[in-house]
This record gives sequence, C-alpha cells and structure tokens, in this order.
Amino acid sequence: MNWYLKVMREYFNVSGRARRTEYWMYLLVYVGIVIVASVLDAALNGQLISGLVALVHLIPTITVGVRRLHDIGRSGWWLLVVLIPLIGWLIALYWAVKEGDAQDNDYGANPKAAV
Repeated sequence: MNWYLKVMREYFNVSGRARRTEYWMYLLVYVGIVIVASVLDAALNGQLISGLVALVHLIPTITVGVRRLHDIGRSGWWLLVVLIPLIGWLIALYWAVKEGDAQDNDYGANPKAAV
C-alpha cells in the first residue's frame, strides 16, 4: 500500500526513476480498486464509480509509467508505444519487467541504491 500512496503523492511528478516494485505494486492496488469499483457499479447498474476511479488514476498511471521508463534509460515518450496495436503492449510489458539501470543515468540516481 505504501508504494501506491507514494505514486499518488507524486501525482504530476515525471522526473526521476521508479523501481519495478513501485510500478507493479501501484498497478496491483489499482487493479484491486478497479475490481471493487466494477462490482459496485454492477450492483448499482451504472458506471459512475469505475469511471471516476479511472479518471482519478489516469495521470498517476502515466507518470509512474514514465518514471519506470526512466529507470531503464528511456524517455517517457516511449510510453506512446502502447498505441501500436498488440505489439506495442508487448514491448511496454517487456520494458516494465526489465531490470533498471544499475548505475545512475540521465534521469537520476539508481533508486535501489537509495534503499
């Protein structure tokens, strides 16, 4: 939960680097929230709750994705690769699971070294 809250506190922060743990723990909690919101929407015969959840999480999801790309030494603009049908998502998934640069890079110090 701390990783999720860290990402939410850094709502508009696209600078720096995000470890794999930060990225995946955020997504895990976010998916859990989406599931709960979807169940509530199904019970209420609507889509308002899951729509609000998606809207609130849109920017943090993008910013943590950009910081994750920074961790492997890529520009945040590479996040647009997901717009390529099928293959784009596979490339983005590969980058999301790839180990970050062990040394400092153009986007900052290694976040693992700080721990």
